[in-house]
Amino acid sequence: MSQKKPQPLVYSVWATAWGPVGAVAGERGLCRFVLPHYPLRDLEQLLAWEHKAAVRDDAPFAELVPLTRDYFNGQVVDFTSVACDMPPEGSFSGLVLRACRQIPYGQTLGYLGLAKQIGRDDAARAVATALSKNNIPLIIPCHRVIYSGGGMGGFTAEGGTQLKRRMIEMEKKNRPPAKEDKS
Repeated sequence: MSQKKPQPLVYSVWATAWGPVGAVAGERGLCRFVLPHYPLRDLEQLLAWEHKAAVRDDAPFAELVPLTRDYFNGQVVDFTSVACDMPPEGSFSGLVLRACRQIPYGQTLGYLGLAKQIGRDDAARAVATALSKNNIPLIIPCHRVIYSGGGMGGFTAEGGTQLKRRMIEMEKKNRPPAKEDKS
């Protein structure tokens, strides 16, 4: 009986209006996304160093590249169609990341609100910890999770809370108007 040989990880980097971004993907989907922060060449070297067995291949990112470019050009983008390699559905981190993916463009939710969505009203700090380990920011939009009082909270992605604030402000400015109830 022959076993299927695992596919190697692939990575790519590309320019956006806010600067270069990069991604790494495997058989189960995206496993790393780097927000604008590094020069293009440095970002490519960083991903190659972090994922030594990965090979440069732009083709697997054909869907993601235009989505990210649109996003950083201020367009409303939905990343839920992008496959992501996440923790198992039943794990705490898996629940948090899947719930976070459902926060719509232009909206924010408190850490406690996200904890309540997954049925863990007592776990706001644990939610924050799970989000701090999110390797796929933007695609899993952890930047949309803030303190209940409106403060930014943390953001461990490159660019820190300044980038988080900039992303939230852009989304709020560009979000589509709420649909009116016609009943």
